[in-house]
Amino acid sequence: MKTPGLQWLWLFWGCSCSLGSAHSGLPRGAFPGAAAAANSNRSRHVSPERHEKGSAAFREDSDLPQFSCSTWEIKATSSRSEESLRRHIYLNSIPSSDNTSAIYGINQFSHLFPEEFKAIYLRSKSSELPLYNKEVKMPTTHVPLPVRFDWRDKHVVTKVRNQQMCGGCWAFSVVGGIESAYAIKGESLEDLSVQQVIDCSYNNFGCSGGSTVNALNWLNKTQVRLVKDSEYSFKAQTGLCHYFSGSHAGVSIKGYSSYDFSDKEDEMAKVLLAYGPLAVIVDAVSWQDYLGGIIQHHCSSGEANHAVLITGFDKTGSTPYWIVRNSWGTSWGVDGYAFVKMGANICGIADSVSAVFV
Repeated sequence: MKTPGLQWLWLFWGCSCSLGSAHSGLPRGAFPGAAAAANSNRSRHVSPERHEKGSAAFREDSDLPQFSCSTWEIKATSSRSEESLRRHIYLNSIPSSDNTSAIYGINQFSHLFPEEFKAIYLRSKSSELPLYNKEVKMPTTHVPLPVRFDWRDKHVVTKVRNQQMCGGCWAFSVVGGIESAYAIKGESLEDLSVQQVIDCSYNNFGCSGGSTVNALNWLNKTQVRLVKDSEYSFKAQTGLCHYFSGSHAGVSIKGYSSYDFSDKEDEMAKVLLAYGPLAVIVDAVSWQDYLGGIIQHHCSSGEANHAVLITGFDKTGSTPYWIVRNSWGTSWGVDGYAFVKMGANICGIADSVSAVFV
């Protein structure tokens, strides 16, 4: 049985919103205190306790603005809303005994069919290059892991960005890792140019997709210096590569290493502790509808398709999880972050893991 209120909300959503922007009534995160944590430079821990499902939907408002739709728009929106509601029911169908499982519902991507969402946002590709660089020594394995660690607490992680309709997640992931590695080294934390990587990485495809490993290989071979974002700002589309002189200030990398940690995520955590945030590729098909909680199921497309940055982990609760920074803006997930269960290679999060050295 359909809920009339939700159906009309969907009609309003489909006829009045623009792609990639959230309705003003949507919460910034699914958990209490998420916004407060964002306002304190992310130095505070955001608990992944389950929020009431009702708060994930639009707030009730008796003064909704006037809108109009053509008959075609109404039919199309109705079809999209029905598809989305079916999807949300399925994603929320697995019960959780400890109230930590992810919650799925209406967000800024809910008006898209899954095929449209994949075509726009899931454009990361696997690389044919070998994953493991034998020249880089693994951290010592006898050191015990802390129960919780997050590089945001060290103030070495830049803010969440929004890739918009550009399929450049692979570049956001790699640049985020370089920014943090540079700050961990003792340099100032600053936004570096994602657009430079999108335009100039000749072994990738700009906003049409790419590989984190290919991008790191390009940066390592060419020793390109990444300039500040303010000098080469993000345009949300592929452009011509802008070259800078050899004396121009910027950040180059000294190397990188890529691993397959699919059956040894504790070792993956040690690499994160030793080298900084990790660029990883995941299966993010179900992330289209993510609101909060710990992702533990529904990663079943069978392929890696999206690049993100792991900033930390938390093993204090009943379900340990990775802390994952995305590039879909702060209105998605928990202020732009997701939590993914540790220890079971959920969403393929441990299959292709890259650390960068500056």
